[in-house]
Amino acid sequence: MSGPGNSRNDTIEEFGEAVNMTPARLRKWLATDESKGVGQSDSGGESTGHASGRRIVELLETKNADLRDDDIAHMHKVVGYVHRHLAQRPSGDVKETSWRFSLMNWGHDPLA
Repeated sequence: MSGPGNSRNDTIEEFGEAVNMTPARLRKWLATDESKGVGQSDSGGESTGHASGRRIVELLETKNADLRDDDIAHMHKVVGYVHRHLAQRPSGDVKETSWRFSLMNWGHDPLA
């Protein structure tokens, strides 16, 4: 991961590496009870990760030339989340864990 002065292109590239789910797969995942059941939310509403997942679908379907500064900022946030969360991988089979489900809400399936 690049240091300070991270360029727009670096962020787009890192986002592409961190997000390994297609828009269609992510959209389908976000519709599941497992997806809706993990993550932190304010007052029982949609979790931060679930809302991020919806935004990631939009970003994946946007041409790089059309990305705005706030899009790039969200992409940077996604990269940071995925990297931090991967470092906290639990031991054993992670297939049915909230750890994996949370990562998938952010567009990354660690078993893909």
